[in-house]
Amino acid sequence: MTVLAIRDLTIRIAGRPLLEGADLMVDTGRKIGLVGRNGAGKSTLLRAITGQLQPDAGEIRLATRARMSHVAQEAPGGPTSLLDTVLAADTERASLLAELESTEDGARLAEIHERLIAIRADSAPSRAATVLSGLGFDAAAQLRPVSEFSGGWRMRVALASALFLEPDLLLLDEPTNHLDLEATLWLEGWLARFPGAALVVSHDRGMLERGVDAIAHLDQRKITLYPGNYDNFVRIRTERAAQQQAMNEKIAAQRAHMQSFVDRFRAKATKARQAQSRLKALEKLPQIEAVVEDHVTRFSFPEPAELAPPILSLAKADAGYDGRTVLGNLDLRIDQEDRIALLGANGNGKSTLAKLLAGRLEPMRGSIHRAPRLKVGYFAQHQTDELDLNGTPLSHMQEALGNKATETQCRSQLARFGLDEERATTKISSLSGGEKGRLLLALCTREAPQMLILDEPTNHLDIDAREALVRALADYNGAVILITHDPHLVELAADKLWLVGDGKVANFDGDLDDYRTYLAERARAARQANATPGKERPRDERKERAEARAALAPLRERVTKIEAEMAKMQREADLIAKKLSDPETHTRFPAAEIAKVTQKHGLLLKQIGVLEEEWLELQEKLEAA
Repeated sequence: MTVLAIRDLTIRIAGRPLLEGADLMVDTGRKIGLVGRNGAGKSTLLRAITGQLQPDAGEIRLATRARMSHVAQEAPGGPTSLLDTVLAADTERASLLAELESTEDGARLAEIHERLIAIRADSAPSRAATVLSGLGFDAAAQLRPVSEFSGGWRMRVALASALFLEPDLLLLDEPTNHLDLEATLWLEGWLARFPGAALVVSHDRGMLERGVDAIAHLDQRKITLYPGNYDNFVRIRTERAAQQQAMNEKIAAQRAHMQSFVDRFRAKATKARQAQSRLKALEKLPQIEAVVEDHVTRFSFPEPAELAPPILSLAKADAGYDGRTVLGNLDLRIDQEDRIALLGANGNGKSTLAKLLAGRLEPMRGSIHRAPRLKVGYFAQHQTDELDLNGTPLSHMQEALGNKATETQCRSQLARFGLDEERATTKISSLSGGEKGRLLLALCTREAPQMLILDEPTNHLDIDAREALVRALADYNGAVILITHDPHLVELAADKLWLVGDGKVANFDGDLDDYRTYLAERARAARQANATPGKERPRDERKERAEARAALAPLRERVTKIEAEMAKMQREADLIAKKLSDPETHTRFPAAEIAKVTQKHGLLLKQIGVLEEEWLELQEKLEAA
């Protein structure tokens, strides 16, 4: 059954068409990710579906009696508890319960009871509590007034209200923007189990790969539906682009051949008839369609100087505020090749640890040692609020670098993150959220730091920019400390996981799939504990999995070390190969020295081969385990 039908839809904003003759069908139970470049009209389409915007032409039709739910644009507030706020979202239930207390009509009472049973009104409090728990609110927090929470946490309540309704059609616009990694992983699982249809606007690739079963691409004012997740969408688009390019080349060759004949023989009487025939054939050839290639976003970090390990270490350090310890007894070490993602729910101390490592916070007790020439680049999401709205990216970079940098150098650093000549002189107030994020990345890396601390760097970045960040981090030769709600970024950019919680920071032996399992087991344990208070839980899978992860930890550690060694050797080998391919090298240096360098290049490639063999063996053991 089709729950939402969009036919021949046209929407214009300020005279500019965003959609023209667009079509989309959403069937019951289908989860569709809506993607497209910033400004393509994704959020505008959702507003049209909810009735907040009147389309210029076409039809948007919701199935009869189908219930639709979307996240309110404004965060809830007031003295009402979180649980009651979510329960109030079901207006039918609230209305029926109110009528139940006031009516005395026996027949109407029977109808009300029948309807309450149909909408599962009795289980509503437990369902609301489950959704709130998944989004990071414990039992105590659920009873607190909404007004006690910050804006980001209130938006989670708005999301919880939309999910709780379990509608026939759910509309979500960037649902992970206000979530941490734990809540994002929970939402992915919730969407997979949700029986209704969903239309999800998201730049979170993990959500688009695991939370949906189709992709609707809004491009060139049309909507094209692709089956499968985002990976499948990229594959199909790439194949189609290649086919179109090949067809275009074939048609272009035919055109050139025919046109050449026409040009040569049109004036000759004996060939005039053939020339006219070719002209008609030429006119009938299909027009060459341009292969629409999205602009590939590229980021690049300046090359940092290499420091002796460790570049930073903590010994029995405590961190906190105003005499209150948030994290205690920290014994940590960071080397320049480390890529570390911090796990743990918001409020557990991840940002506190980031500030401590960045030098924005001094330890309350214990010691912190930094390499003498260590430079740290710190990206904090709240820094967007500190930008001068009347300034420009160029003025911010000039102020940050001071007199030691020329305007050309400042523009060059901005260009590393896609802020071209025009955007460099655009007022901050006119920049998009993604462009402000790029400016912050450019600012925090301006001095080629050996350690990057990135606290939610992907907020407001589109998918292309997120992929550009992944590629730039892969090429970066420094340490990375990552706090993000984006599982895709964690999987591709981090090789170590640190779990921040209960006032401690500990190494997590496993990957993100293990962490998903860990979260699921912890949630199940909490439910069992609540169901049977006072009883000790028996030894179960959780402990067995923890023991298994611990047994595999040495293998994982060796794999990580090999990967770092291979990457370092490959960079050195590539640099040597580049020099050897330069003709000037062979004229400037004696043959003996070139032979020595060539021998070193061969040795590096041999060592890389040995490491690759070991890496493959270890991977086989891990997969077997």
